[in-house]
Formats: sequence, structure tokens, C-alpha cells
Amino acid sequence: MRPLLPLSPSILALCFGLFAMTAQAEPTVHIRLDGQPLQPSWEMLGDDRFAAELDLQPGQLVLGARDADSQPLKPFQRHELDERSRFDFSVTEPGRYRLLVQTGEGANLRLLPIRQKEAATETVCQPWNGEALDVPVAGVFADGQRLRDGYSGQTAVVSNGRISLTPAPDSGGLLLLEADGAAPEPAHDWRNANVYFVLTDRFANGDPGNDRSYGREPDGEEEIGTFHGGDLKGLTGKLDYLAELGISALWISAPYEQIHGWVGGGDKGDFRHYAYHGYYALDFTQLDANMGSEDDLRELIAQAHARGIRVLFDVVLNHAGYSTLADMQRYDFGALRDGMAQYLPQQWTQWQPESFENLHAYHNLIDYQHPAWTNWWGKDWVRAGVADYPTPPSVLIDPLKGSLAFLPDFRTESEAAVSLPEFLRHKQPTRAVERDGYRVRDYLSEWLSFWVREFGVDGFRADTVKHVEPAAWAQLRQQADEARRDWSRANPDDPFAGEPFWMVGEVFGHGPETSDYSANGFDALINFGFQEEVAGNVSDCLRKAENSYAHYAELLADNPQHNFMSYASSHDTSLFFARHQDLQRQRDLASALLLSPGAVQIYYGDESARPFGPTGSDPFQGTRSDMNWDDHGKPEIAALIEHWQRLGQFRARHPAIGAGSHRQLSEQPYAFVREQGDDRVIVVQGR
Repeated sequence: MRPLLPLSPSILALCFGLFAMTAQAEPTVHIRLDGQPLQPSWEMLGDDRFAAELDLQPGQLVLGARDADSQPLKPFQRHELDERSRFDFSVTEPGRYRLLVQTGEGANLRLLPIRQKEAATETVCQPWNGEALDVPVAGVFADGQRLRDGYSGQTAVVSNGRISLTPAPDSGGLLLLEADGAAPEPAHDWRNANVYFVLTDRFANGDPGNDRSYGREPDGEEEIGTFHGGDLKGLTGKLDYLAELGISALWISAPYEQIHGWVGGGDKGDFRHYAYHGYYALDFTQLDANMGSEDDLRELIAQAHARGIRVLFDVVLNHAGYSTLADMQRYDFGALRDGMAQYLPQQWTQWQPESFENLHAYHNLIDYQHPAWTNWWGKDWVRAGVADYPTPPSVLIDPLKGSLAFLPDFRTESEAAVSLPEFLRHKQPTRAVERDGYRVRDYLSEWLSFWVREFGVDGFRADTVKHVEPAAWAQLRQQADEARRDWSRANPDDPFAGEPFWMVGEVFGHGPETSDYSANGFDALINFGFQEEVAGNVSDCLRKAENSYAHYAELLADNPQHNFMSYASSHDTSLFFARHQDLQRQRDLASALLLSPGAVQIYYGDESARPFGPTGSDPFQGTRSDMNWDDHGKPEIAALIEHWQRLGQFRARHPAIGAGSHRQLSEQPYAFVREQGDDRVIVVQGR
């Protein structure tokens, strides 16, 4: 989930000693090398994003105020900016570096060494002319060996260390070379995972009967933040479609019970925002009725496993969901201000603002200082700034104890034993029960690992990782591992019985580099760098990916336990197709992403050019539009999907693509080899 922290450049200029802003909103970064100031020229990359190149001689590089606390600047790694920012970096060899700076929301910087090859030449993409490609394959495949193009199905025999094939007309000049003939079923490798991320509510409606659970209603307008009907049955019905895309893991939005009512959506309160995305939890021990039944979940996981697809839950340790009028009324927590009841209908959630108000105005009805807020989560559970609850600090000051988007912040760091929250004591149904001596994180870990032990969930995608103490994540992982072993013993006939649990984390802005999170339960982190620094550029042609591919593969080779998950579109950033509006680029994105080292993530509809949806005053809502199933019958979209399928299936057959070593074979045509043990492939693009 994206932290909602809108900061204008002018505010940043006040907050961060690192920055001063010119009239053109261009950052002037205070940079010194051995005490001497540097003043680079800045290139604007987009809204609030800038780049500058630095020629550095050996010495001590300092970015930020002299009197601020110092922290080491690590190349390639994204560093957050706040009012205490100062970074030190020892330049040991002369060279060129690229400094990337983002101001505004999620302010950060990265320092990237520029490889000499990259600095010396500019990669130029040339249209493929339709001719056959002559490819050197010596040292990878032997003379006399028959190779197959995994895209077109054509075959040819290696002669004199070379092979010649004409790419399929619709391939964009692409050859996917593999040994011809039957190959053994590849062993699963999470470094080669192809993960499909879906907001369940927006994907497929398998049971219209659960669309209006808990009194949730459509708004009859643009339906920006309402529930749309997608559910677990809908996912099950689309598993064959996912298998055809070569998907090895399905990441679904958190299906456990969410707040029942709505909050005002966007800065302007211009739409009703329900918890359709799964990030506003009410009861971690129950499925949300909009998602379906527990039998639906068992069937989804069983059918997914039968197709070789693992199921990942999105999980949240950082925060609970907001209070809503619907939940206040149903669970009797909180209180209205004196005299405000007359302004509410019999069902509070049906309240309408006056013509001069927006939906945020419902807060005016509520007495947030009333002692009846003890009936909600309680001050020992969350920081929320209501009644006698502790008030959370700014997340910029304290990322662990701060509140994201004013959400109630779980006190996961507390060592104090807590009682079950009052509203959960009386809620039915629930599996939440009182535990002697349990801390907040003990309850959360037990509740979340239940889904692993009982249903066979294969892994977690952990939300807002950097806003929770590492010890809490380590505990969750330990309990999930134990739950996984228990499930495997109880379900020995399941295809994935005995397979280890897997956990990938969202550390907003993190790149592909190693980090300390791996020591606290995480097998991988989401690679935000791919979308920003690779996807758009490489969708011109694959040769532009060479430096990134080589770097990614080197990181994996140097660290056998390391992994990362790259993506090009997400619910918290942007849709690739919305940014480029180009079907050819969307085709080439498939090559750039699915041939990348490390795990990769497809966001639902990447493969079908799902369009941006209505967004209101929250610019990220449009990234969560309904899956465009009706477009799949259009010839141009059907061809696009088929292209993604061919590349996805090729990746699924060859663990070497994500997990193997990388070596460029030729420049013209551009070709590289990936090798892992006996598995080897050559990828060629004639442009």
C-alpha cells in the first residue's frame, strides 16, 4: 500500500536540509566533495523526478547539511529523505555517477555508478527488417544440436557455432532459443517466479450473491471506491487463463474481513471509499463476505495447486482499518457528538452530506474524544489520536510509530501483554480469542499464520514493511513456517506439501540490492527500480536492458539467498499502459519484464492493456480499474495476450531465465545467454 503523504516541493524545501528549490522547482542539492561544493545540471524526468550526472574524483562525497546526522550512502540503494538527511560516500576510484532525486511524496535519492560501456555509447534501437537472424551460439549449444524457437516453434541445427532463424512476423524480431525435444519438468525456483497480482474485487465476479455484503452499496456514479463484485470463486474460474500465462504464483489482495463501511475518498471527499483493496482490516480471523466462503478459499487453493500455481496473501502488520459509521453502529464503539444523532438515518452508513459538504463531513458528527472509544481497538493496541489513545508522530519523524494516511497504527513494538480488543470480544463470528500474556504482535502473527495452517496459503506479500519493527516480521515468518509444516503434514497428497513458505516484502522505493530484511524473514523484496529505471526504456528494445540485466544477474550470483521481484505496473504507482498508450510498447514490455533476472510480477491486465479507470481526487484509484475482459475478444488485444502467453510459458519452462547467469553473446543481433546447471537459453532480438 502506498503511504499517502502529500508533500509539495515548497514543503520539502522547509523540511529537508538537503534541498533548496529554484523558481522552476528544480532541486539544488547541497553536494560537496572533500569540502568543495558541486553544482550539477539537472534533467527533469517527470513530475518531482530529476537526474544529474557527476564526474567524481577519489574523496569524501557529502550530500546534505553539515550539521545533520550522517548515514552512509550505498550505491544503487534508495534512501529516504527527511529533515535529518545527510549522506556520506567514499569515492575510491574516479568515475561518473548518476544521481536520481525524487521530491514531493516519497522523497528519496539514489546514486548509480555509470559503467564505462554505458557512458561511452548510446544504445540505438533499429526496426527489425524481417530478415533471418544469424546468431553465435558456440559454447552454449554444440554443433549438430537442434534448437527450437520457443516463440514460433521453428527449429534449426547448429552449424559452425551458429544458427540462423527468421523470427515470427509478430514477434518484434524476437527469438527464444532452447534445446529441441522434451525436457524434464523444471524444479520450482522463486528467483524465476512469475507472480500475478490481482485486486480480487476488480478481477472476476464468480458469485453475484455476495456483492453487497454488510450493507455495502454501489454509489451509482463512477464506482471509484465501492466494491465491484470480484471474489474467490471468480479467481478460481480464471485459473486456466493464468496457467496459460505461465503464472507460478497468484498474489491476491487480503481476503480477510475489512471495515464494513466507507470513508471519504481522496483529498476532496468526492467518493465513498470502501476497503475493496484489503488494506483496512477489521477482523484478521474471518474472510470478508464479499470475497466468499471458506469453502471457496479451499477450492481456489486446491485448484491453483493442481495447476502448479501457488497462492500468496497480501498481509498487513502495520495498521488496522479506519473507524466507519457502519462499524460504530454495529459494534457499539465510539460516540456521536451531542445532538448529532438527528442528522443520521436509521442506518448510519446511509448518511448523505449537504450540498455544501463533501463526504469528509461525517467526521463532524463524531466525538473523537469520548471515552466510548475504549470499545474499539483500545489504547494498548493502536496509536490513533482519539480519546486517550497515544497520538502517532509524523511518519517522517518516526517511520515505525508514525501513522500512514491517518490509519490506526498497531503498537507492534510494545512488550506489554494486552487483552483482546473490546469490539472483538463481542463480535460474531470471529476466531479471535483471549490469550494470556500475548503482545499485539503475538495476536497478529497467530491470526495471519492461521490462514497458512488451515488453508495452505503458500506465502505472504507483506505490506508497508519499513513501518514495522524487523523483529515483528521475523516472528510472523517463524510462525508461518511452523504453520506451513503443520499444513503439509495434514495434507500430504497436495502437490506442494513440504514446499517451504515464501515471503516477499514491500519496502517502498527499494531497488534490487541486498538488505538486512533478508535476516528478518524475507525471501525477497519488491524491486521498485525496474518500473522507474528499466521498463519504459527497455520497451524500445531489449538491448537497452543489457546493463540492468547484467547487474540483476550479478546480484543474484553473488548472493545465493538473495531475490527481488520486479514489476512495471502496480496499484500504488501507475499502469504502464496508461503512461504510454501504445500497444507495441505493451508487447515489448512483456519481453523486458518476463526475461528479467529475479522474480517478476504481472499486475492484472498488463497482458491485456487494461485502461486507467475513474480516479476522483485520488490519482491512484484509476490503477485499480476492472479487468477488461470484454476487450479480450478484440483482435489486437487477443494478439497482445498471446504474446504475453508465449513469453510467460517460455519463462516457466526455464528456471535459468530468472535464476541463471547472464552473458551477452553478440551486439548485432543483440543476443544473451542465461544458464543454470543444465538449463540454458539464448534470447535474440534483431533490433
